[in-house]
Amino acid sequence: MHLNPLFGIRSKAGTWALAGIFFLLLGYMAQAQQSDSLLIRRLYSAALTEGKAYGWLDYLSNQIGGRLSGSVQAEQAVEYTRKELESLGLDRVWLQPVMVPKWVRGTTEFAYIESDPGNTNNVPICALGGSVATPPGGLKAQVVEVDGIAALDSLGREAIEGKIVFFNRPMDPTQIHTFQAYSGCVDQRYSGAAEAARYGAAGVIVRSMNLRLDDYPHTGSMSYGELSLEERIPAAAISTNGAELLSTTLKLNPDIRFFFRQSCRQLEDVPSHNVIGEVRGTEFPEKVMVVGGHLDSWDLGDGSHDDGAGCVQSMEALRLLLSQGYRPRHTIRVVLFMNEENGLRGGRAYAAEAQRKGEEHIFALESDAGGFTPRGFSFDCSDAAFEHIQSWKPLFEPYLVHQFTRGGGGADIGPLKPQGPILAGLRPDSQRYFDYHHAENDTFSAVNKRELELGAATMAALLYLVDSQVGALTDREEGR
Repeated sequence: MHLNPLFGIRSKAGTWALAGIFFLLLGYMAQAQQSDSLLIRRLYSAALTEGKAYGWLDYLSNQIGGRLSGSVQAEQAVEYTRKELESLGLDRVWLQPVMVPKWVRGTTEFAYIESDPGNTNNVPICALGGSVATPPGGLKAQVVEVDGIAALDSLGREAIEGKIVFFNRPMDPTQIHTFQAYSGCVDQRYSGAAEAARYGAAGVIVRSMNLRLDDYPHTGSMSYGELSLEERIPAAAISTNGAELLSTTLKLNPDIRFFFRQSCRQLEDVPSHNVIGEVRGTEFPEKVMVVGGHLDSWDLGDGSHDDGAGCVQSMEALRLLLSQGYRPRHTIRVVLFMNEENGLRGGRAYAAEAQRKGEEHIFALESDAGGFTPRGFSFDCSDAAFEHIQSWKPLFEPYLVHQFTRGGGGADIGPLKPQGPILAGLRPDSQRYFDYHHAENDTFSAVNKRELELGAATMAALLYLVDSQVGALTDREEGR
């Protein structure tokens, strides 16, 4: 005999009844997962046979080109993507105003290493985004090489004043996760000029954030902190091959001089827009899910990987769901953010407007790691919600995109975090990403059509699962 909660005895019949309920639940769960699997299969098939992402990216890259914040090309991209979203038959498409910085590169930069008067070797450089110009005739000075910002203090003002500081700490090649390698040295690009200026440096040259040796200098944002305009010094990136040559030459002759010339300028802020398309939820229209990437790019290439790929994948993810007759329970928005590269104005403006309106965001997904083969997602959520998310791994295993990890979702959706949504980021294979990141070779020809389409389908699949099971996720999220 077994204890019964009502009479102190549980009969064999009661035991069989509980077992029956258990097996019914197992059957229901298996049937639901099979239904999920079938829809996900259709999403991948549609993306790989009739996808639109590659064609959209072709136009953005080859007809519009690099979309530096505040540029004519950035505004052309706003108008193009708005029209394409409208053609999808969404419930609403609109432009969200945002003021953005306008920095212009000017004429092509030029640099050389001077071993002796008249004995020079040209090296590839590019101005860092936000840098001031050199004097019109250029800047020539002796060079002091350091492996990071911390080394400045040990050298002191006497060793640095009037010289060009050469930051030459490379990305760590032993890091399998290349974004960790990037994080380990990007501070010298972002803050190197501000710190070197405090010691009287005349200018800064920074080794490009790139894991391979090539002749492409990689730009990126930098900041002068609280320095006045008069205190700011010019800053440029040098290609990895150029950095190796400069470092070797310095070891042979510490008295060499480096010359560079750049004519970049920071202008007044200008108006621009986030581009937003929305499908209203059938059951919970007041609860919002976001999928997006950033529409702006640097100007050296055409921004195909960073982040044209993320924009077209986000547009395609929603199109794929609608193409299969799926109507989301919750409102889903595609947001193409402006000014991620040198200000994050678009992401901040979107979050501020959502808070002002009292909107409830429950989930946000970003693609901003290139259009390479998708491997999985990173999630910023509670342990309990992540445990539920991991139950979806079997659905992604057939597509080899089941690496679910804890981590950030992305820069543009980050400002939404105080409002409590689950944040996620598409995580493609990252081994080649920094070969192209912020460089002249970030072009349409570097994007593989099939890899791009697989990423879009993967995002659509995650949106579907979150939309259909978000109750289970948010219940767990609230218990964090």
